[in-house]
Amino acid sequence: MTRPASLSSTLGLARLLGLLIPAGAMATALVAQYGFDLAPCEMCWWQRYAHIAALVPALAAFAVRDPRAVRSLVLLAAACVAISGLIGGYHAGVEYHWWQGITTCSSIKLSGDPLDAILNAPVIRCDVPAWTLFGISMAGYNFLGSLTAALVIAVLAAKGGKAGK
Repeated sequence: MTRPASLSSTLGLARLLGLLIPAGAMATALVAQYGFDLAPCEMCWWQRYAHIAALVPALAAFAVRDPRAVRSLVLLAAACVAISGLIGGYHAGVEYHWWQGITTCSSIKLSGDPLDAILNAPVIRCDVPAWTLFGISMAGYNFLGSLTAALVIAVLAAKGGKAGK
């Protein structure tokens, strides 16, 4: 019986970043929503879904021992992070009015009576940023940060996968 190969430190770092980046993005989004009352629009939710999806293979990468499987799972997590970044770029373009986004944006806070929540839900527009810093919205920062992070994770995973063979 052969022992599984050990992970290279580069692949281990890629695996760690593959988990911390989407977890940090989700934590930031939740603090913005619940700590600063910045309700997400529909396109904000799309970005969150991609980060949540990234957490699944990122967590799974910690459960497997085979470096090839770890590398594949980390690359899948990086792809999900990149997808969130691309959605963020599209959303930022909508906010800057470079192109038209979806036309039905709203956010529903489900607490208590669901019908009451639906009827009294505030309309959250996708084309108006809830917050900006230096003229860049949260969607814009997600675009910049997620694409950069996905690239770093993918490069580290690729290098670490070669060293682990």
